[in-house]
Amino acid sequence: MLDIILLVVSALLILLSLLQSGKSDGLGAFTGSNDLGLFANVKERGPEKLLSHVTLILGIIFFALVIVIRIVG
Repeated sequence: MLDIILLVVSALLILLSLLQSGKSDGLGAFTGSNDLGLFANVKERGPEKLLSHVTLILGIIFFALVIVIRIVG
């Protein structure tokens, strides 16, 4: 049962990650350009903020499910 929940959470996490808009153009985040870095503080509004929060919550649920499955199974 937990495996099925993990599968559904994984699929939703992938889908929500793909729906989010990119925070940088190209490899600028990794090469150190000054415009928008990897750890830049970017303010999100509206649906982008909701997607970001739901993705964070699903990521935490995914992490917890993996630990629970590992301990139980």
